[in-house]
Order: sequence, then C-alpha cells, then structure tokens
Amino acid sequence: MMLPQIPAPPAPSAPPALPITVFQTGGAEHMPPAVFLIVLASLVAATIILWPLVRAFARRLEGRSAGDPALVGEIEELRARVNELEAGQGRMAELEERLDFAERVLIQGRAEAPRVGGS
Repeated sequence: MMLPQIPAPPAPSAPPALPITVFQTGGAEHMPPAVFLIVLASLVAATIILWPLVRAFARRLEGRSAGDPALVGEIEELRARVNELEAGQGRMAELEERLDFAERVLIQGRAEAPRVGGS
C-alpha cells in the first residue's frame, strides 16, 4: 500500500530591506548619526510642547485647577442666596401652619356664635 505524499509548503521569503542604511563599525551595528539626532530632536520637541498640556490635564483630574476669580465669586454669591432661600422655606412652612390655625379658629368661632334673628 502506498501512502499519498503531502506537498511541503513553500519556503518563506526573505524580510524586506530596512529603509535606513545600517553600517558596521568594529563589529557593532549603528544608525547614522543624522537619524539619531532627528529622533532625539523630535522627542525633545514633543516633550516641550506636550508637558504643559499633560500638567494641566493632571491638575484637572485632581480637581486642583485654579478658577477665574470672578467665577469663584459668583459661585459663592449663588451659594449664599441658596442658603437664604432654604432658610426662608422653614419660615414659609411655619407661616402656613399659623394661617391654617387661624382659619380653623375663625371657622370654629362662626359655628359656635349664636345666630341673630333666626332659628
């Protein structure tokens, strides 16, 4: 009995050549100095540009960012007004209770008063 032969897969192709030319000096591979300087300058520029943005974002996350003084003053004024209104609600509830009591007393007084000229 003869076994069928399975064909072997093709050999992988060689990796593409790097766009950066690499040369050997003393047995070690190095990038050209211009490429190294460009990469280093790009990293320094990105750090200088992005550093203030990262710090501002971190302050906002922490909740420590300094606000506009006019805006902070307005917020404090609104908080004071809300506190006054909340205190006024207590007074309003007390006045409503007094009014209800006065109405009940007046109604009771009319019901108990003798009627004049009638039965």
